[in-house]
Amino acid sequence: MAVGKHIQVYDTTLRDGCQSEDVSLTVADKVQIAQRLDDMGFDYIEGGWPGSNERDAAFFTEVRKVRLRHAKIAAFGSTRRAGVRAAQDRNLQLLLRAETPVATIVGKTWDFHVREALRISEAANLEILNDSIAYLKKRVDEAIFDAEHFFDGYFSNPEFAIACLKAVDSAGADIICLCDTNGGRLPHEIDAAVKAARAAVNCPIAIHCHNDSEVAVANTIAAVEAGAAQVQGTINGVGERCGNANLVSIIANLQLKLGYNCIPPAKLKHLRELSMLVYELANITPFARQPYVGRSAFAHKGGLHASGIQRNTRTYEHIEPELVGNDRRVLLSELSGRANLIYKAREFGIEIDPANDKIELLLEELKRLEGAGYAFDGADASFELLMLRKLGLAKDHFGFVSFRVFDDKWHEDQAPFSEAVVVIEGPDGARTRNAAIGNGPVNALDSALRSALVPYYPNLAAMHLADYKVRVLDNGRGTAARVRVLIESSDGKRRWGTVGLSDNVVEASWQALVDSVEYKLHKDHARPRSRVHAKSNGAAPRAGKARAIGGVPVKSL
Repeated sequence: MAVGKHIQVYDTTLRDGCQSEDVSLTVADKVQIAQRLDDMGFDYIEGGWPGSNERDAAFFTEVRKVRLRHAKIAAFGSTRRAGVRAAQDRNLQLLLRAETPVATIVGKTWDFHVREALRISEAANLEILNDSIAYLKKRVDEAIFDAEHFFDGYFSNPEFAIACLKAVDSAGADIICLCDTNGGRLPHEIDAAVKAARAAVNCPIAIHCHNDSEVAVANTIAAVEAGAAQVQGTINGVGERCGNANLVSIIANLQLKLGYNCIPPAKLKHLRELSMLVYELANITPFARQPYVGRSAFAHKGGLHASGIQRNTRTYEHIEPELVGNDRRVLLSELSGRANLIYKAREFGIEIDPANDKIELLLEELKRLEGAGYAFDGADASFELLMLRKLGLAKDHFGFVSFRVFDDKWHEDQAPFSEAVVVIEGPDGARTRNAAIGNGPVNALDSALRSALVPYYPNLAAMHLADYKVRVLDNGRGTAARVRVLIESSDGKRRWGTVGLSDNVVEASWQALVDSVEYKLHKDHARPRSRVHAKSNGAAPRAGKARAIGGVPVKSL
């Protein structure tokens, strides 16, 4: 273990990552990510290819206005064209116009590509590599060479592949990056080729892997163990085809498992934040099972696992989740045991004797509900209420009497709208009837219910629905299938999830809505106003104004 040895981190999310078919970052997005990478202590940030598109060129203009404390900005390009001197090559000139301290260029090192793609001699290719690096080296602080397809080239024609590296080394390259461009090589091959490259050149070696064989992270680690001084990759592994090596996992593995120094130790706990930022700006749903930083990375569902981590977290966790900014979660399902329930009770702040007979009753009820189709993995609030009710600790803040929902569409070119009428029994025993119009039945029910309750509980005015999901459980039954509704709510300070289940989507939504309101009142230790005070001073949500669910108007639900 090379304890404390620094491994440079070169991020190419803003260039290679944007080649992913589902990623498109604005200039502002790219600047924001660059600032965060710099704050994390990354060494290099590859901003794009200024010769390929206007957006990348604009990024280099904007990022010059930002004061970076650590990272160096690199512009990406290619070696000069055959038959044209470097000084006359348009792409190299555009690369220099980016005015970055670092220029990274890609060149051919596989004899197959030289013959089939460039259609030039091997000698001509060596001249191109040497001339391009020598030209750049006189005009930038650092010149980095990306040896494209190096590993395929090395195992096809090792003499030529090594000769390519020597050509740029003699021209003054600061770093030579070996690329597994097609992502098809395995760790033992990476190890052998990196060692051969290190023995042949004087400058440091870097590694750049793609994930087409799903070993990009393993290949990168193998390269570091073989002597590579720099790792290249993207945040969350975004990239063309199957993606690039995931720098989040690489940094965590190198630093926590092998003792290398990649970023300042205090910054490791912000890895999850960085991961989520890139997902958010790229408009990609986070991968829940992503190692280290995924929501499920430290989630325990089986009763045996939950029991083990209560005794010692090392029984079922390879690191403490807090080290990378994640947290531990114990899930509840038909697989749960007493240990899961006791753990969750403590998580909710409920002290319960492990020998309490009600735990067994709660466990049986949980398994019955899960068997019926409920899912509490993303609905901790509903489960906490269930636990409180079974333990005799719950308080009902209002009583349900009835609800009705009307859907209307008056003209073909008019959007439909919904009206909900809700009758409840308030905490003072009086019945109230409230109506609201929404852009869907769930939206209307939400507005009507809180219109009825806000006069009693003003704290509900700050609450809103943040997300809404419907899952059809019995596909074979068509429109008669059972549905499970998951709702996420927020009051600006916290978010919580609730669940409902029914053959009727409106009824399932109502169950989740009621749980959401009850949970908010429970957590706030809400005490109702008197009926007189409520009538005179209550500020209910205005009926008739459609509310959005998850920030998007809900037109069909």
